[in-house]
Amino acid sequence: MDADLGTLATALYVTTDDLLTAHPTRVPPRPAVGIAPKISDAELLTVAVMHALLGYTSEARWLRYAGQHLAGMFPYLPQQSGYNKRLRKLAATMSWLVTRLGADTTLSQDDVWLVDSTPVECARSRETVQRSDLAGWAEYGYCASHSRFFWGLRLHLVTVHGLPVGWALTGAKADERQALADVLAGQPVPAAVRAAGRQVLIADKNYYGKDFEADLAASGIELLRPARKSEQPRPG
Repeated sequence: MDADLGTLATALYVTTDDLLTAHPTRVPPRPAVGIAPKISDAELLTVAVMHALLGYTSEARWLRYAGQHLAGMFPYLPQQSGYNKRLRKLAATMSWLVTRLGADTTLSQDDVWLVDSTPVECARSRETVQRSDLAGWAEYGYCASHSRFFWGLRLHLVTVHGLPVGWALTGAKADERQALADVLAGQPVPAAVRAAGRQVLIADKNYYGKDFEADLAASGIELLRPARKSEQPRPG
């Protein structure tokens, strides 16, 4: 195992294991009697975080690479189907873990956030839409940047220097402002930033409304966005 890769894997595992040990309710409960998994939740989450950090977009390719280069630390790795199944059950744990890991970086204290949403297209043909397991959750929406309608979901992200601060996955027609409010409800402004001044949030024209901006201001957030056609030029 490469020295730098091993150091990264070890640091991630120790941090993840400590966090899960300190917060046992963050992992799905396991029956007291049964077959013990060959790879723990902390180990699997460490592998998944490294999967993202090293930029692999294919689970199959990543598991082959991990089997070759991380075997010394993780002697057992599940097959792709088992890996995917375990991670889906740990989705809520992963979301919480990424937030906690991000909070340990200096970027978490940055006083400028970015918010935007992007379409997640799930199907194109009518036949696929009708038989998709996402029917009833995914829906038709409009993508202004591509000037076309799509069927699927919408990913909402609040980031700082590319690091996700908060996120939400909604239907394609969901109000971006409401999605942002829900994200911020689970990710308040850091105490250090609040004490030093206001948190700046940069957004596009879709994040508008007097009541919406008033709610953000009450939370200690200053919204910067372009003016809409019917508005006077905005400060900032």
